[in-house]
Amino acid sequence: MRDDHTLDDQQLAPASTGRSDEAPSSEQVGRPAPGNPEQARRGLTDRNPSRALTRLTTAGNRMAAALRGVPKLLGDGEKARVAIAAGAICCLGLASFAQTSTDVTGETAQPDVFAAYSEREVAERAVDRSLDRSLPDTLAPESAAPESTAPAAEGGDPDLAGSEPATEPAPEPEPEPQVVDPGPVAGLTVAQMDNAKAIVRTGRDMGVERRGLIIAVATAMQESNLYNLASGVVPESTNHPNQGVGWDHDSVGLFQQRASTGWGPVHKLMDPAYATQQFLHALQRVPGWQQMRLTAAAQAVQVSAYPDHYAKHEARATQVVDAIVPGWN
Repeated sequence: MRDDHTLDDQQLAPASTGRSDEAPSSEQVGRPAPGNPEQARRGLTDRNPSRALTRLTTAGNRMAAALRGVPKLLGDGEKARVAIAAGAICCLGLASFAQTSTDVTGETAQPDVFAAYSEREVAERAVDRSLDRSLPDTLAPESAAPESTAPAAEGGDPDLAGSEPATEPAPEPEPEPQVVDPGPVAGLTVAQMDNAKAIVRTGRDMGVERRGLIIAVATAMQESNLYNLASGVVPESTNHPNQGVGWDHDSVGLFQQRASTGWGPVHKLMDPAYATQQFLHALQRVPGWQQMRLTAAAQAVQVSAYPDHYAKHEARATQVVDAIVPGWN
């Protein structure tokens, strides 16, 4: 080879294949020799330098775009700034390879495509490893909650330290009003008051509410004036303890109930407790008696010839019941 870089022996040139030497094909010009990596690298560079420059520019733009997304993944912390700085250095390296330079012979040197691509691949892998190792804060695993270290209260049980304060016990229900033994009220005699007490105690044992006992006392006031009466028509009734004799058919006792109409045996009807039970059982079978007027509820049980006479006893009956069971509202 001479100093002008031309072949000494023209016989070493490849034989003509019928193509013009002035217009060599892309397959012939710059084709690297098989098995020679160095020639392959130089041949690729010399074959199309403008295309290699375009590829380098495109790779640099992609790298810059990838770096712009790093803050979104890593946040604005120290790791993000380190990754951006490393990427910027890689981009500057690619740009330096893309610049043309002049060697000592005065010829323009073409960029080394393989070297640039190798450095780009190294830079991309470095960024990938940085992304893998540095998860953003939103993806970081939550740390376990620290165990409670609240100190035990002074003088308290250490085993109960940090536990929620004990809830106050539910208030106890108010005690049920109790039956007392008052003296006569509402103008009653001792005998009348004792009969009223018998009515109220029996009703309480049955679980009847206050309204029902007021109706019972008012009914007894109207029927017998709160006296346990025998009947002159039923001589048997006088054989039992009584407080007088009435003459209203065969009616007996506090509620003037008749054995002939199914209220019960005479000897039982003369017992104030049994007579009260019979009355209250009949009252509880009246639909809606709790919402009825007192006189209407009493009349539904007694079927009296004077249905409106029960109403006049409501105030006194209420006073009597409240005296026997104070605070029952």
